[in-house]
Amino acid sequence: MKRRDFIKITGLGAAGAATLAAPAIAQSMPEIKWRMPTSWPKSLDTLFGGAEMMCKMVAEATDNKFQIQIFAAGEIVPGLQVLDAVQNATCEIGHTASYYYFGKDPTFTFGSAVPFGPNMRINQAWYMQGGGREVLNEFYKSYNVVSLLAGNTGCQMGGWFRKEVNTPEDLKGMKFRIGGFAGRVLQKLGVVPQQLAGGDIYPALEKGTIDAAEWVGPYDDEKLGFYKIAPHYYYPGWWEGGPMLLAFVNLDKWNALPKYYQSVLEQAGHYANNYMMARYDTANPLALKKLLAGGAKLHAFSPPIMEACYKAAKELHAEVGATNANFKKVHDSLAKFTGDGYAWFQVAEVGYDIFMARRSQS
Repeated sequence: MKRRDFIKITGLGAAGAATLAAPAIAQSMPEIKWRMPTSWPKSLDTLFGGAEMMCKMVAEATDNKFQIQIFAAGEIVPGLQVLDAVQNATCEIGHTASYYYFGKDPTFTFGSAVPFGPNMRINQAWYMQGGGREVLNEFYKSYNVVSLLAGNTGCQMGGWFRKEVNTPEDLKGMKFRIGGFAGRVLQKLGVVPQQLAGGDIYPALEKGTIDAAEWVGPYDDEKLGFYKIAPHYYYPGWWEGGPMLLAFVNLDKWNALPKYYQSVLEQAGHYANNYMMARYDTANPLALKKLLAGGAKLHAFSPPIMEACYKAAKELHAEVGATNANFKKVHDSLAKFTGDGYAWFQVAEVGYDIFMARRSQS
């Protein structure tokens, strides 16, 4: 809410407004201009649009005294180098997916989604109320950044394949574009993972450099045109049951911000998060209908594939946790919260959702 709107709603008169605004807000708000690189091309208007919304809300809440200029992937830094740009203060803030940086430390995967991790709501609840933010920011501090919640795509799709995959054997030798830690899970099943930014996936599929690719879900996937080359569309994306997107802020720049600006920035991130989730829930159903009408073939991963992937994921989590204290600490925090969360979730939510999904199709 803008300050002027707050004044109208509360009924403060001109004198009262001046008394409140001048010393408490207006005079204490310096003019600040930041830059925000993102990992997204502008064509992905839900991912990039969520980051845009965050910047817009910050400007409006501060009467344009705190402005953040947003940049698409590649305009300042490549899409997979946003963290580095913020860490070394090339830019003050960046919008990205934490798991893109798992090569630095596997613990980065938890800031987005861990394979066979929680759904969107449980993941968000862990970050906001279950100690997730605290344990993650303790880890991020060693990289000179702090995280803010800034988006979530919901459960993603399993990707686009040139040919059908029915058994774990069908995955062996497959060159699969898959981001983050999940690639190491699939390596256990013989997959050759490839990490590519969003704008680089279609050319790689077209040239045959990769055999399959996952991105997000129907709305974004349709924009990138994967169905034209790899028609078999699989679900679910077990590696991204409810992936968060974060705004990384340079720790020194964050600490230097007035407390009011810190609060505005955090709340703008929450708005962007809610906006993105609602946008995907609105756009994905229509996009899936269009994809199927255009020739895409929808498949569920078979139970043997799901079970093999689950087993490989749990093995890898245990292996990494045995040698990486940061990974184990965050994993244990999330695992406990997830177990409690699903114990409740299946009581009412799952039963209701299954009933309504069936009735809506009848």
